[in-house]
Amino acid sequence: MSVAPMSLWISFSVGILVLLFIDLALFGKGSKKGGVKLALIESALWVTVALAFNLWFAFEFGRELGIQFFTGYIVEKSLSMDNLFVILLIFTSFGIPSAYQHRVLFYGVFGAVLMRAVFILVGVQLLQSFHWILYLFGGILVVTAFKLLRDSDEASDVHNSFGVRFFKKWLPTTRTIKGEKFFIREDGGLKATPLFMA
Repeated sequence: MSVAPMSLWISFSVGILVLLFIDLALFGKGSKKGGVKLALIESALWVTVALAFNLWFAFEFGRELGIQFFTGYIVEKSLSMDNLFVILLIFTSFGIPSAYQHRVLFYGVFGAVLMRAVFILVGVQLLQSFHWILYLFGGILVVTAFKLLRDSDEASDVHNSFGVRFFKKWLPTTRTIKGEKFFIREDGGLKATPLFMA
């Protein structure tokens, strides 16, 4: 069980969604180029929002839980740094113009947040129902760690990744980028653009 009531979880989720859509409206409009200065301002705003929530959380639920939230935030922030290189690789591989990268990144992060929430909820239920599954998850992490250590120096081709091959098998795709559209009509049918694939 959570220390926070369900109303806080709902408010938190709605607040994050509202902030994400405000972010898209302010910083992700069309072909507007932001540059490093705008990226730093946007990052500072997000960090400020997180720390303000952290202060309120610590005041409301106690110093110890506030420190745990802050620790989790710092760990997540540092782990997300390696994602920058993956994102750069994806944008370069698919030839995503810088004018549309914020839009693609926004929806990618939004999808990742939703998937993470689903996996956490399902994982918690599985762990509460089947304690032995903890060993299975641990084994998956160990195998993944060895695979990452072994393959870390090899350059990977995003176009040959499982996700891209899966989508191309079930969804018609094109290499054409037309503005910020994720789907376009081409050859009489609807096709996913590289923005959607990224």
